[in-house]
Amino acid sequence: MSKTYKVTGINLKSQILGESDRVVTILTRELGLIRAVAPGARKPNSSLGARSGVFMVNDLLIAPGRSLDRIIQAERVKTYPGLAVDVGKFAAGQYLAEIVLCQALSEQPQEEIYQLLHKYLRKLEVLDITDRYRYNIYAYLAHAVFHFYALEGLCPQVQACCLTNYTIRPNFADPNWRVGFSVTAGGTVCLQAWENLRQEKQQPSALESNLNYQRVVHREDIPVICARLDATELAMLQYLSETEIIATDTNQNYRWLSIEQILRQYAQYHLGRPIRSATLIDSYFAANHDATV
Repeated sequence: MSKTYKVTGINLKSQILGESDRVVTILTRELGLIRAVAPGARKPNSSLGARSGVFMVNDLLIAPGRSLDRIIQAERVKTYPGLAVDVGKFAAGQYLAEIVLCQALSEQPQEEIYQLLHKYLRKLEVLDITDRYRYNIYAYLAHAVFHFYALEGLCPQVQACCLTNYTIRPNFADPNWRVGFSVTAGGTVCLQAWENLRQEKQQPSALESNLNYQRVVHREDIPVICARLDATELAMLQYLSETEIIATDTNQNYRWLSIEQILRQYAQYHLGRPIRSATLIDSYFAANHDATV
């Protein structure tokens, strides 16, 4: 671009540059991810100071630069003040921002991911975080991660076994019933099918026996089961594909912790790195454990 351009975007990341500037990473509807300098944003009376904060939505006038573009003007469109009043909510917003930073493209319209991010930031902002409902943060994170990956065509398979492709239905009649979840396989795994595969891989074929050598089974041949879910947890996981989150008994809210951690592992596997904000969320819940149990 050789001329100034206008975009509407939400700030996802802000970094210090020099003595008084900031570099802001912005998700825009029109051009996807952009990085731009907010000159003088750290000065006390700067008009760009507040507008360069995380989760601030602005109409921007930007001038192209040799290495980084520069923000000439920023007009506030929307804020999410409710995220700033609670550490858990703010960390959850940063969690989603990390996923978007890895998924969104540059120099391409990103309307769908832009709208999806706003949807979940609004939900987090108004979320009831009293002691009885505090685990709902995990519920909305799980729902958001599932739908961000659905948008990319990478959501885990939760309705059928990844090994057999047979439909898996929760068995509420058996309290000992379990189903596996494998990040590497891409979703839910029938434990009986997984056990059959494991035994099959361990047994040498007739030809191998005649050749008198032991077959080497590579670890990747057998999916690693990272979690085992009961019927209620599977039902919650399967319901994530719906547009709105399932309403659960408050006595079952702690189960969202298990669901979110499963999807966190799934997301980190595809991102190729840990979600750093998740550590802050875990610390937040650990500090409030006595109030939420």
